[in-house]
Parts: sequence; C-alpha cells; structure tokens
Amino acid sequence: MNSFDPLTVNRNRLFWVLHTAGWAGYGLMHYFGAVLWQEPAGFVKVIMVASGSGFVLSLPLRWLYRRLWQKPAWLMVSGSLVASYAIALAWRLTIDASYVRFMSPMKESHSPFSVFYTAAANSLFILLTWTGLYFGMKYYTTLREERERTLRASALAQEAQVKMLRYQLNPHFLFNTLNAISTLILDGRNQPANQAVTRLSEFLRYTLDQDPMKKVTLRQEIAALNLYLKTEQLRFGDRLRLDFAVEVGALDALLPSLLLQPLVENAVKYAVAPREEGGTIRIVGKVRNGMLEVAVADDGPGLPQGAVTAGGRGVGIRNTRERLAVVYGDDHRFEIRDARPGVRVEMAMPLEQEAPA
Repeated sequence: MNSFDPLTVNRNRLFWVLHTAGWAGYGLMHYFGAVLWQEPAGFVKVIMVASGSGFVLSLPLRWLYRRLWQKPAWLMVSGSLVASYAIALAWRLTIDASYVRFMSPMKESHSPFSVFYTAAANSLFILLTWTGLYFGMKYYTTLREERERTLRASALAQEAQVKMLRYQLNPHFLFNTLNAISTLILDGRNQPANQAVTRLSEFLRYTLDQDPMKKVTLRQEIAALNLYLKTEQLRFGDRLRLDFAVEVGALDALLPSLLLQPLVENAVKYAVAPREEGGTIRIVGKVRNGMLEVAVADDGPGLPQGAVTAGGRGVGIRNTRERLAVVYGDDHRFEIRDARPGVRVEMAMPLEQEAPA
C-alpha cells in the first residue's frame, strides 16, 4: 500500500484535500506573480477574492458531477461543459467586481461581450481543468475499488477451494484408517487396535485445529505425518520403514498444511501394503534457489505403464496437485517420476519463512 492509499479509502477526505490544495496553489501562484511584477497592494486582495470565490463557486460542480457519473457519455460531457461555463461566468463577474472594489475600475473593465469572452477563454479553462481532475480521480478511485472487490472475491473463491480440497482429505484418510483398525480387530490384535484409535483421534484433532488457509512449517508437517505413520506402524510393524532426509534449513520453511499426508498415504497403500517384505518411504526436504523442494519417494513396484502421464495414484495425487495450483498458481513445480524401483513425487514452491513471534 502506497502513501496515497489512506486518502483514497475516504473519498470525501480526498476531495477536500485536493480541492483545498488546488485553489490554494492557484492563489499562491498568482500571489508570487504579483510580487514578481510589483503589482499594487489592491491586486493581492483581488487574488484572495479570486481564490476564495473559485473555491466556493466550484463546489456545486461536485454535486452535479456525482449525478452525471452514471449518465450516458454525451450527457455527461455536455452537462459538464454547460455547468463549467456557468460557474466560470459567475466567477469572472466576481473577479471583475473585486477589481472595481480594490483597484482602478479602468484597469480591468470589460464590456458585456468581453465578460463572456474572457470567461470562456480564461476562467473556463481553469474550471475544465478542475472538471478533468475530478473525473480522473473519481475514475481512479472507482477502478481501484472495483479491483479490490475483484481481489476479495478471488481470495474468497480461493479460500473456499483450498478448504474444500483440505477437507476432502479427512473422509478419504478416515476410511482407510478405520479399515486398517478393522483389520487389526479381526486379527485379534486388540491392543494395537486401541492404540490406533488413540493415534487416529490425535491426528483428527490436529486436522480440525489447523486452519486450511494457514501454512505450517515443514517441521510441523513432519510432526503431523508422524501421528499418521505411528498409526500405520501399528498395522505393518517392521514392514513399514521410514527415512527422513530433511535439511536443517528447510525445517522452518512454510507449506500448505497436510500437503504430504496423502502422498505418504499413497506410498503406504501401493508400496508397503501389497508386499510381504513391506517397503521404505523416504521424505526429502531442501532449499534450492529460493524454492522449497520436497519429495516423497518409495521403493515399491512403481507405476504401471502410462500412469505417470495419466496423473498417478488417484485422489491423493490429484488433491495435492490442485492445492498447489490454487495456492501458488504457476509459481510451483509438481512432478511424478518412476524411480525404478518405486515412485518419487517431487514438489517445489516459493520459499517462505515463518515470521518471528
């Protein structure tokens, strides 16, 4: 926000500031001219009358122009010209009267025709300048307000979309986790099932406490992932192996909350669960060239032929891709690589650091 913006917040204040400054500048310019050309003292009084009467007589133009603003262009232009000329004529007559009052009547005497001509040639030009500035500032403030309304609408739409995408994860994750707990119960593993329910409640509490529009540090994101992975480790035991390769400089970088969870969930589903030997999930985080680069990789069977270009593994991949597009626009990267063995999902987003408390 620039220094001029506080005035544009209040149109009425903006008008009075510019109106007063304009006519004060008009008076000062003529005053310095009078001093330079050594005009008599009476001429300074004429200048004061001209500035003051111009200030007062031009005020009705604001009232009229407000009503002309939404009218057709021809009516707005013709109405402005007629009104400016009428005010210019009244202003010229006031100035001439001040000449008669404060200076020699012969110095600035005008015939009736001369009054009309002078008003059109001099005073009208000044009032038309006033008119142009008024409509210019009105157009500027109107355009600015319209832009702000558009930005607010866009932000609200983006917020709604981000929340929708985030909340889409909860039932998807909940279904898979409840299915895992059900498997533990059917296998007679009641204690692990009870621990899984406790971990699930902790994870869901975390998701409900987090604002979907708020970004979290990679450190917080990994802590949330551990809540989920501890639940899955109750199910898979040593078959689920974890490897974190996160640089210290990346831990305080910001990213959308729960961005990695669906990718890790996919890795568990496709790389660990189907195989008797299980698998390893690797989380990578680093900072490169002003970007936070994050990757989720596994050593599973990889993707079927053509699945990389088709978009990968369903809801988790699609959700993550859409969230990145909504939050960062084109300023991000998202790629799915067939790592052979396994799959590697790579993301890069602008580096943002958490503001100090």
